[in-house]
Amino acid sequence: MLIKIAKASDVKSSEITPKSLFDGRRNFLKTAAIAGVGFAAGSIAPPSFAMTGHGKQIDGIQPSKWTQESLGEALTDYPAVTTYNNFYEFGTGKQDPSSYATDFKPKPWSVVIDGEVDNPGTYSYEDLVSPHQLEDRVYRFRCVEAWSMVIPWVGVPLADMIKRFGPKNDARYVAFETLNDPERMPGQRSRVLDWPYREGLRMDEAMNPLSLMAVGIYGEELPSQNGAPIRLVTPWKYGFKSIKSIVRITLTKEQPATSWNMAGPGEYGFYSNVNPSKSHPRWSQAKERRIGEFLKRPTLPFNGYGEEVAALYDGMDLNEFY
Repeated sequence: MLIKIAKASDVKSSEITPKSLFDGRRNFLKTAAIAGVGFAAGSIAPPSFAMTGHGKQIDGIQPSKWTQESLGEALTDYPAVTTYNNFYEFGTGKQDPSSYATDFKPKPWSVVIDGEVDNPGTYSYEDLVSPHQLEDRVYRFRCVEAWSMVIPWVGVPLADMIKRFGPKNDARYVAFETLNDPERMPGQRSRVLDWPYREGLRMDEAMNPLSLMAVGIYGEELPSQNGAPIRLVTPWKYGFKSIKSIVRITLTKEQPATSWNMAGPGEYGFYSNVNPSKSHPRWSQAKERRIGEFLKRPTLPFNGYGEEVAALYDGMDLNEFY
């Protein structure tokens, strides 16, 4: 069953969350809890703060059809997006990436393209991004731990990038790898995962118009803690499917190994689609808490993108192929 979402025309501009300071919100929540303040439902309004710039602006961004108006949901505060992250290369705590990625220099950067392609090679960041039109897209972002955000991404459609590599007819999957450098990424000194981080998509998933190679958020260059300089975003899948700081893209005939499936095959499947009826072995996925809201909301099938992607899985048992 697909659930229709209200359009932005139904949302007042006053309901859109500003890029305010997350620490102020956190202190507000703590103060409210101590004071015994009760909240009936819905969003918790943060204190007002002045809007300030956070990073280098990206020029020439074109809006896509996935705008805030079409989504009709409030954006998550910039500070929350950049201080509440899963990026195990910098540590397993949610604040570890913003704490330990401050000295990470994401440029110069290059990505190896290999496998079943006509144009293999080592491409610089500029080689990959500059020939393409950057798009501004607003997507829901849903993590397996039952929290979610709404993020305005900047990036290149993955399909456009793959077409440039010249995929061969027998390329059925796209595999990705993250940088493996424990000196620059101290979280890789732990054995929490088998490094480097690996992820993969089926070719039709990679070519779906929703799949994005993101290079920025909020119209600015991607912060290091969010996967700079280039990362994958697949909004109908759980957040761990959005591999960060990519250094290799390989087109393959066989389904590639993926890090979380390797670490816990009974908990994390290859597809990683948002499926509220498929519980994680240790918690339910039926509801989620949007960062900045007090109460949980129902989780939407395919994270609300069923109209765009459900046909990819026709005939598949999504409890078996999770």
